[in-house]
Amino acid sequence: MNVLQVRALTAGYGDFQALYGIDLDLQAGEVLAIIGANGAGKTTLLRALAGALPVRSGSVSFDGHALAGLAAHRICARGLALVPEGRRLFPSLSVEENLLMGAYVRREGPWNLQAVFGLFPILQEFRRRPATELSGGQQQMVALGRALMSNPRLLLCDELSLGLAPVVVKDIYNALPTICAHGMSVIVVEQDISQALRVAQRVVCMREGRVVLEGKPAEIGREQIAQAYFGVAMERAH
Repeated sequence: MNVLQVRALTAGYGDFQALYGIDLDLQAGEVLAIIGANGAGKTTLLRALAGALPVRSGSVSFDGHALAGLAAHRICARGLALVPEGRRLFPSLSVEENLLMGAYVRREGPWNLQAVFGLFPILQEFRRRPATELSGGQQQMVALGRALMSNPRLLLCDELSLGLAPVVVKDIYNALPTICAHGMSVIVVEQDISQALRVAQRVVCMREGRVVLEGKPAEIGREQIAQAYFGVAMERAH
């Protein structure tokens, strides 16, 4: 059963169009990785789904409800949460206060402070510290925990591994099975192709605002990914 259905989605910034007719489906409990070079439209797609960027045309259906045109806080209340690129923590708040900000929608579910601390024990140790005093990896855990505190049905993660040490990235991605254990669906935007192929049941590659490749990791070869990612086939054709 599809929890998310996107059809002919377009979006952009001012006069610049960033997405061109995106079609996307996501099943309940599925982890979908979106890969692509810088400027491919990955972040724009997540922002459009989360209501942080207006949808120009097309439709977004989540759990059978239309989302296009809804304000971001209403989309969050429906059960969709975004972990933004760069974490975007509140610098004046402690770790615990940042986490509690995610619970303002008061959705019922398994995620609360103790559940987040169980997932990332280091955050309980640092719960009283200003969030921005933590390491980059720990801040990413706070951003992820804050999104989980809203008890979403769909979690959108934008560049979780960006700028982090490999061991920290491994710890964060090792938490995904626990996060998905209650049927949550996850879309991960990831520059690290190997990491994306490891964690996802399905992979979508974007280039220049369009979906150019889609499939299961076991069914997609490295050459296909390279052609989709970099447009190698198109360059050879010219």
